[in-house]
Amino acid sequence: MDKKELLVDEWITKAGHDLGMAELAIANKPEYKDLICFHCQQSAEKYLKAYLIRLNMDFKKSHSLIYLLDLLKAQENVPDSIYGTAEILEDYGVEVRYPGNGIELDQEDIHEAYQAALRIKEFVKEKMA
Repeated sequence: MDKKELLVDEWITKAGHDLGMAELAIANKPEYKDLICFHCQQSAEKYLKAYLIRLNMDFKKSHSLIYLLDLLKAQENVPDSIYGTAEILEDYGVEVRYPGNGIELDQEDIHEAYQAALRIKEFVKEKMA
């Protein structure tokens, strides 16, 4: 396996770890709503970055899923539904981690964030297959 594919695999592994942490928290600490949503966003971000690396596309340091999808759209078909999915997670990459952010989360938000992360994962896995 060449260096690029090793790096892609590392990003995929890290993305899986973030999703796994979200699953563990959902099962064991559902009151950690902010961290669950954060790890869902991080998982989606890392899956998208893995795919961009696979396509030899450069990206700047950013937590914005919309930015990453815009880059991807230059080479690939990105359905509007994936943009909608990314919008669900967009604010969970930074703001949700800090106090005073005005973000109030409930169980529905957690479920929605987790499902969104799974949709981004499946989108990337299908594209990379």
